[in-house]
Amino acid sequence: MPQIVVENLCKSYRVAVRKPGMWGAIRGVASREHRVVQALDSVSFEIDEGELVGYIGPNGAGKSTTVKALAGILVPDSGTCIVRGRTPWRERRAHVAEIGVVFGQRTQLWWDLPVRESFELLGEMYRVPKDRLRRTLTELVDVLQIASVLDQPVRQLSLGQRMRCDLAASLLHTPPILFLDEPTIGLDAISKPAIREFVRRQNREEGVTVILTTHDLDDIESLCSRVMLIASGKMLSDGPVSALREAVGGERRLTLDLEDTHTEVTHAAARLVSRDGARVVLAFRPAEVSTAELIRSITDKHAIKDLTVEEAPIEEIVAGIYREIEGA
Repeated sequence: MPQIVVENLCKSYRVAVRKPGMWGAIRGVASREHRVVQALDSVSFEIDEGELVGYIGPNGAGKSTTVKALAGILVPDSGTCIVRGRTPWRERRAHVAEIGVVFGQRTQLWWDLPVRESFELLGEMYRVPKDRLRRTLTELVDVLQIASVLDQPVRQLSLGQRMRCDLAASLLHTPPILFLDEPTIGLDAISKPAIREFVRRQNREEGVTVILTTHDLDDIESLCSRVMLIASGKMLSDGPVSALREAVGGERRLTLDLEDTHTEVTHAAARLVSRDGARVVLAFRPAEVSTAELIRSITDKHAIKDLTVEEAPIEEIVAGIYREIEGA
């Protein structure tokens, strides 16, 4: 049975429009114009217990609006949203006891307090028994490697340290559902893998259901078995990463290391992606030319040191989908 059910969720905002210049500012005081932005337009999906779902889309697509509705922060205009049998914005107290939320650009920790005191306050707010809080916190501190910052004020933490502490804070009450809105935004190359590994562990070992919104598609490929794509408030696709690849023709990449750095490599069914000295990268669609046929055709004409065939990077795939959306 699905743990989260969303049906025909709609949300719109009235946004003030001001004409440019001094005269526009004066007119805006007397008579303000507005336009309506449709943040969610009949969005529907279901998520089963224990799933780890990626939720992607361009800026302003409706990702954060969806997460806020699921968390009970925002009340939609219409549609239904059921999370573990509850409507989030109608039964907020019971609902928040069973969810964890992390917004990458905000913190739920107290800015001037040491991290440890923020955790203790959150434990009180969620009414977590002290012995259980102690056990949970000990495990989270160990896994997230934040023991060295527990007595520092939150304002003194680096972004990576704060994100680890925010993840710990979201799980102090051991919720079965975790909403992550851009949890790796701005993180360095060391912090990102640590956050990903922690999320993966919570999902696979603890059975926590996770919805992850992100622009970092490495997060999607390394963590998610399912991806939902939203744009302009409408759900465009929902399925495995392979379905996204197929949506733009299932391109693959053939990387060639040539013997001769000056040789020009061309093929009627492939396009040149890049050339760096002796390394040539070609893009092709298996539906138009088989991998074996393409390799045979090129190796018959050119001396090759090495070659690899791989799927197109997901960044290029999603960027292609976004371009199609903007051009529609």
